Amino acid sequence: MDAESADMDRISADGLYRLLLSGYGEPRWWSDDPFMVMVQAILVQNTAWRNVEKATAIIGNMMTPEKLYHLDGEELESLIRPCGFQKAKARTIKGIIEWFRTYAYDAAEAARNTVAVLRRELLSIKGIGEETADAILVYALHKPSFIIDAYTRRLLGRLGYGFKDDGEIRRFFEEGLPRDARLFGYLHWLILDHSIQSCRKAPRCASCPIAAHCRHASIALTSGSSDSRSMKSTTEP
Repeated sequence: MDAESADMDRISADGLYRLLLSGYGEPRWWSDDPFMVMVQAILVQNTAWRNVEKATAIIGNMMTPEKLYHLDGEELESLIRPCGFQKAKARTIKGIIEWFRTYAYDAAEAARNTVAVLRRELLSIKGIGEETADAILVYALHKPSFIIDAYTRRLLGRLGYGFKDDGEIRRFFEEGLPRDARLFGYLHWLILDHSIQSCRKAPRCASCPIAAHCRHASIALTSGSSDSRSMKSTTEP
């Protein structure tokens, strides 16, 4: 490995956050409504965000745990149909409502528990995996549990990190950053923005704000191959 590549490999979690923040500015927060975050985190599984927005609009003022709790399965399925997999997602929404009910539908009360306890409880609900559980922890309960998704893995791979699994990725971020839910939430959204605007399947390296630290961009820009390929893809991040 040459010196330039070695330097790229040494960018820290904090350095990555600062570069993305400088490039894209402070990102939006998901929502100030904890229950909406819980429901949308389930709805967005295996679908585009625009479908989540459609379902959220259909649900309308029914978006409370008390109101959705009293719907039968078919009624709930009809509301979330735009997101697909409505039977499975309706079952998972019912499951998280039952879980939330044990805390009297009070996010602050749930947040009294540790990250480890809450994460274990969420993962016990059928249909909630690690990414969904961590999103709920960060955005609904304001607990620091870093969210790892396909965009994060792709970005780190292109930057030249050699992480073997998600456990190593989690340690990189949680040990390299202050354990702050707001910061974790912002960084997750910055990675999402970056993956939509620059680090797409066909990356747009010439306009990338972290290209100087990216092994993939260094190779692509040297060969002159990156943006000519990327312009063929305008809808797929």
